[in-house]
Amino acid sequence: MDVAKVTSKGQITIPIDIRKKLGVKEGDKILFLEEAGRVILMNSSMEALRKAQAAFVGAAEEAGLKDEDDMAAMVAQLRRERME
Repeated sequence: MDVAKVTSKGQITIPIDIRKKLGVKEGDKILFLEEAGRVILMNSSMEALRKAQAAFVGAAEEAGLKDEDDMAAMVAQLRRERME
């Protein structure tokens, strides 16, 4: 269990082991999420990435992409079309 002291300005220092677990570094933004009476700290960038990944679930199958070769072929085709 880690403890942080709140300053007069409402600031806290996140303990190093928690920063490592969250994958946050200087300048990163932290998301505070209230859930079931608890406040959860999250790396806002990682949460945005998770939401984007969730939004794309099934998109590869819908586009007929089975592997990285299919993806590379699709990118090459799109580039050719843009050049025309």
